Parts: sequence; structure tokens; C-alpha cells
Amino acid sequence: MKITVTGATGHLGRQVIAELLEQVPAERVAAVVRTVDRAADLAARGVEVRVADYDEPATLAGAFRADERVLFVSGSEVGRRVPQHRAVVEAAAAAGVGLLAYTGILGGPKADLLLADEHKATEELILGSGLPYAFLRNGWYHENYTERLAPVLDHGAVLGSAGAGRIASAARADYAAAAVAVLTGEGHEGRAYELSGDTAWSLPEYAAEVARQSGAPVGYRDLPPEEHRRALVGAGMPEPVAELMVDVDAAISRGLLAGRTGELSRLIGRPTTPLADAVAAGLAARQASQE
Repeated sequence: MKITVTGATGHLGRQVIAELLEQVPAERVAAVVRTVDRAADLAARGVEVRVADYDEPATLAGAFRADERVLFVSGSEVGRRVPQHRAVVEAAAAAGVGLLAYTGILGGPKADLLLADEHKATEELILGSGLPYAFLRNGWYHENYTERLAPVLDHGAVLGSAGAGRIASAARADYAAAAVAVLTGEGHEGRAYELSGDTAWSLPEYAAEVARQSGAPVGYRDLPPEEHRRALVGAGMPEPVAELMVDVDAAISRGLLAGRTGELSRLIGRPTTPLADAVAAGLAARQASQE
């Protein structure tokens, strides 16, 4: 049985492939990518590379095979994902895949933040397709914060508008391990997993952890939403993205990303990665980039 991963050269896709190769032979793994050159290292390890683009439905006709298990990593282009995802679902249905596991968002149909809209629409498309499915509703990644440490350290501040709201995040590697558990295990068909970290933390606590590990004076500045949006745009973030980020902080303030279901740690068979470990990795990466 082949296991296929879409978006295989993205942050999550690469980690899933790496985890898969620890557990199954390379000839059982296929990577769907936009650009073959970016997957040269995967091909060198024996992974089958298939080229397809979510924006070009005709290319997806060769992306999948009958009966294989597919990890459908959601697209990153917010606002374009419904037609992109429809093309993927239709191609998977035409191929007759054995399982379509989709990376959605924590809360599924109950998530009332802007980023959830396209995920909810995609889940409906999958349900309507009649395909065997599993929904991996991922919570927030530590790396959403720890990969953006440069401006925090440069300005001595974590900016946000989430107040004391808490975030039950986990490392990207934790979510990758959960996907592999579903792709290689049994009994996951028709399941929707609400995946989040074991511990919830607040942005003030995050700022304090960065300060503790870096030795730099870092604090949290809680801003009114409109001021937060202006600060993000002023820092070079496109306005539509800034709107989404402010909306995420509003969701955090309402507790929407604080849920600790325990399903992630149960799937991976270990506790989720502590935030402090991700901060340490982020600081190490920043140090390496400066050398």
C-alpha cells in the first residue's frame, strides 16, 4: 500500500515524509509537489515524486492511485483554497484512494474564526465525495511564534491583541507524527481528531519564556485590535493577512485555541513538545543565521 503526501516540500509535508521514512520503506512513499527540483533529495532517497499543482486541476489527474492512503495538506493561499481543495478532492475521488486524511483546523465546524472558513468548506467537500476520510484538525503550531523571533528580540516585545487568552499549541513535528500514525495505522476511517498540545499558555507567558532563555528584556504588549492591525501592516504584512492575524488573536481571547483534548498525545504515544523546547530551537536557529 502506497502512502502519498501532498505539499510534500512544505514545512509540514517534509516532516511527515521524514517521519514516514523512519517507519516504512521509501518505495511505499509518494510525494506530490509543485516543482520537481525541490524534491530532488526525496527522489534520491527512493521516494516517488509526482508533480501537480492545486491551481491546475489537469495536473492532479496523475497525483493519486487507487487504494493508496493520502495525506492532503491544506494549501497556504488563504482566499484561494476552496477551488484548489475542490480540485484535489475530485482528483482523489476519481482515482479511488483508500483514505484521504485532511489537515484542517482545531474545532472543525465549530471554529468561528476567519481562517476556519475554507477548512470547513473543504471538510464538506470531502464528506460529499463519499471518500473514506480522516480529519486531522490541527491546533496552533509553536513555530507560528518561534519562527518569528527576530522582530521580538529586535524590539523587545511580543505584540498581540489576545489579552490573557491561552493557546494549546504543539510542535509541527507533533502534528506530523500524528498524521503518520493515521496513515500507517488502522481504525481511523471516518474519524475527526481534535489535535492540540498538552499545555496551554498565554502570550505574556511566551514573552517571559523568550526573555528567560535569551536574556533579553522581552515583554508582551497587548494592543487594541485596530492598533494591532496597523502595527502588522506597518511592519510589512499584507493587509488581508494582518486582518486574519488580528482575528486569530480575537479567537484566542475567546478561548478557541485553548482546548486540550489529549488526542494528539494519544495518537503519537508521548507528551507533546513543550513550548520551551520550541523557543530554544528558534533561538538556536536565529543564532546560526547570524554566524
